[in-house]
Amino acid sequence: MASIPDDCHDLFEKQTFAHVATLTAAGLPHVTPVWIDYDEADDRLLINTERGRQKERNVRNNPGVGVSMTDPDDPYRFLSVIGEVETVTTDGARDHIDELARRYQGVDEYQPTIQTERVILRIRPDRVL
Repeated sequence: MASIPDDCHDLFEKQTFAHVATLTAAGLPHVTPVWIDYDEADDRLLINTERGRQKERNVRNNPGVGVSMTDPDDPYRFLSVIGEVETVTTDGARDHIDELARRYQGVDEYQPTIQTERVILRIRPDRVL
């Protein structure tokens, strides 16, 4: 298992967008931009999404993912992670999306209205560039 380098932790304090790649049931790549977070204590990347979205359905069939992000202040500084979604959980997901909305949008509550329920994809980094 790899670890997120200390000198990259600041990427998770900024409005850094990541692209997460998953595989569809047909084995085709699916890549979407996402808000990204990091659980430093557990060394896990966190992606908050809504139940039933394509990426959530994909990782239930194949937990392998690729995540790439570029520093919004320096496009030549990046972090790329290959890993596995260890858990898909609703625990704390609603509060987490509000926390992300504060960082990314400067608002107290996430909008638009949630249609199903929020889930957090907890990603274990296996390879880090």
